[in-house]
Amino acid sequence: MASKQLFASATRGKTPPVADTINNAGGRAYSVGPKESLAQYVATGCLGATFYTSADEQLDKILELAAACEPEFVAKAAVYGRRSAFMKDSPALLLAHLGTRGPEGLAALKASFSRVIDNPKMLRTYVQIVRSGKVGRKSFGTAAKKLIERWFEERSDAQLFRGSVGNEPSLADVIKMVHPKPANEARKHLYAYLIGKGHDVAVLDGLIQAFEAWKLDPSGPVPDVPFLMLTHAQFVKEQWRSIARQASWQTLRMNLNSFQKHGVFEDKGLVHELANRLRDEKEIARARVFPYQLLIAYRNTEGVPMPIQVALQDAMEIATRNVPVIEGDVAVFPDVSGSMNGPVTGHRKGATTKVACRDVAALVAATILRRNPGARVIPFKEDVVRDLRLNPKDSIVTIADQIAKCGSGGTNCSAPLRLMNYEKAKADIIVYVSDSESWMDSRADFRVDNYTPGRTSSPTATMMEWEVFRSRNRKAKMVCIDLAPNGTRQAPTREDILNVGGFSDEVFSLVSEFSKGSGRDHWVQKIESSMLERPAAPQEIVAEEEAPSLA
Repeated sequence: MASKQLFASATRGKTPPVADTINNAGGRAYSVGPKESLAQYVATGCLGATFYTSADEQLDKILELAAACEPEFVAKAAVYGRRSAFMKDSPALLLAHLGTRGPEGLAALKASFSRVIDNPKMLRTYVQIVRSGKVGRKSFGTAAKKLIERWFEERSDAQLFRGSVGNEPSLADVIKMVHPKPANEARKHLYAYLIGKGHDVAVLDGLIQAFEAWKLDPSGPVPDVPFLMLTHAQFVKEQWRSIARQASWQTLRMNLNSFQKHGVFEDKGLVHELANRLRDEKEIARARVFPYQLLIAYRNTEGVPMPIQVALQDAMEIATRNVPVIEGDVAVFPDVSGSMNGPVTGHRKGATTKVACRDVAALVAATILRRNPGARVIPFKEDVVRDLRLNPKDSIVTIADQIAKCGSGGTNCSAPLRLMNYEKAKADIIVYVSDSESWMDSRADFRVDNYTPGRTSSPTATMMEWEVFRSRNRKAKMVCIDLAPNGTRQAPTREDILNVGGFSDEVFSLVSEFSKGSGRDHWVQKIESSMLERPAAPQEIVAEEEAPSLA
């Protein structure tokens, strides 16, 4: 008989590449180049402790990766992180890093600053990072100082006033550090007002005058200012209703239970008015809301009138409208293992989200099923979750809740593909949603203490199953959506495999583009195509408030 090795059957699939590293869980994995790895961190790294990594480790890794990339790519990654992934800390950190990279870094900083630092909170974050000295210097330098001065010049008096909430540092602290030059008498008195020095109220913006008058007599109409400026006051029911009408979209979303508690929803007309605001497409887009934030709002609205609950479901459908409708067979594999129980933005003292990675994975899977009713959803942990029946006609939040309630366990990313191969199932596109920290499908002899990077014994189990699957589905593609900041993959990026990170609706656009034929390194190419500086349109200059949840 002829050699079985030499004349192996083509149906077994190609030999996948050998894994060259281990992941945070100790399993076989593939290393990632600095550009793709930086993209992963900027799209998912909130600089909070995750299941496997600390905040300090994330910070050090981001700076290490940024130093390994050209300043222009770092700038574009910052723009992508802010504009497409809706992140805050990691894009600001990259800008602070660029200020230490010499002439090329300063040029990249200038070209990306206005695209990333788009509201007062982002400015304060950038200043805080620079002043901390974590990037190697504590001073701004002439170039950065001029960029901050220009930032102040581009904002109206009302925008600066609205953006003056928040501390450590406050906007007043930034003014004291930079000393922006006032263009006119009104701006001169505004700066004095913000930093607590002598000023003439009569020449200030009308909103500021109204606020100062209200402070003297809080019984009157509540001025249209951020909540943090009103926290000292006790409101009557009519004032609460006025606050609800004037609240930003994010503040409205975050305080529905407070408004319920204070009688706002006793006014049926106002209920419908607020419900229409919650489902308003322009307001949703302007708020740059994560779909998971709508999910948690919906879950936490016990007792809120039904029109408000329905509006949140409508908003969810709008916020996920970029989900692809894919021709052919689709299979989605949400990870519900134990490590996915960690908060999606990491642990941060006093600011840890209640939304776990598994909630986001469930939401992505539910959204794809909603738009692709024939899609097959296979949750996995140490093995696949069986007997889960989902109705694609249910709302996204209903489907997501069913998936998220699957029990926890170890992580075995190859399990759903193994099931597909056992059944000889077909699919045109496979979508993983995971933290990619697979370990239960790694051989024990791989996880020994004397492991040498670059000398692993075999490919990852996921890649071995993928090659078998591809032998039956020659044109199939796989998308791995990673929800956690890490530097490894279970499947390397190539023509038939896309790795992408993040939890904004941008990932759905990338899935759609990849399914239509875009090739290798699509995500990195997407970042490299990011626009750098251009004049900011007035509607893009947003005074984003802290939007606290009121007691």
